[in-house]
Amino acid sequence: MSEFKQLAHEGVWKNNPALVQLLGLCPLLAVTSTITNALGLGLATLLVLVGSNVTVSIVRNWVPKDIRIPVFVMIIAAFVTIVQLLMNAYTFGLYQSLGIFIPLIVTNCAIIGRAEAYASKNTPLLSAWDGIMMGLGFGAVLVLLGAMRELIGQGTLFDGANLLLGDWATALRIEVIEFDSQFLVAILPPGAFLGLGLIIAAKNYVDARKEAQAEPVSNPEKAPRARVTSLD
Repeated sequence: MSEFKQLAHEGVWKNNPALVQLLGLCPLLAVTSTITNALGLGLATLLVLVGSNVTVSIVRNWVPKDIRIPVFVMIIAAFVTIVQLLMNAYTFGLYQSLGIFIPLIVTNCAIIGRAEAYASKNTPLLSAWDGIMMGLGFGAVLVLLGAMRELIGQGTLFDGANLLLGDWATALRIEVIEFDSQFLVAILPPGAFLGLGLIIAAKNYVDARKEAQAEPVSNPEKAPRARVTSLD
């Protein structure tokens, strides 16, 4: 398996930062009440992850080891500020909805972890690909969890999509189930914990089935045959 395929497999499935490493769970659990919020935070995290990975990889040979973590945090903070300003300018409604969790991307352990574990030891191209795959894996979990919570809690999908994509996206809202009132357990943080637990359980089940199918079938040991030399 080539390096690029291995990074894609690691980021999206095998070493997914949300399902396997369990990193960045604070914003993941807090803002995934709708698909729109989840998609907005996922895109913001993806941009910061790719930008910081590439920058760390470029400057890695000039940064002394003793101060590498503070330098990495400053690089990540710079990209978070850029994303925050862009969201404030172009998606102000979503910017207000996500609130404090946009600047908190700076403290996302998944981003700092990839900068330290991979980008600081590899080329900019591989680091950019690693950032894309890790960001896609993290964002996919965000969107899946947001879809589950929005559907069970409100009976809708893509509610408030216009906050991220513009006024034309108002037509994307789908009312799947008509509720008289919201199902608060799914909307509030306990629903996020339950939903994430179910997604992790589903991933572990799929992995266990793959491992069971990959194991070779062992032949049962045959009992030693008795040799008869005489009938007396």
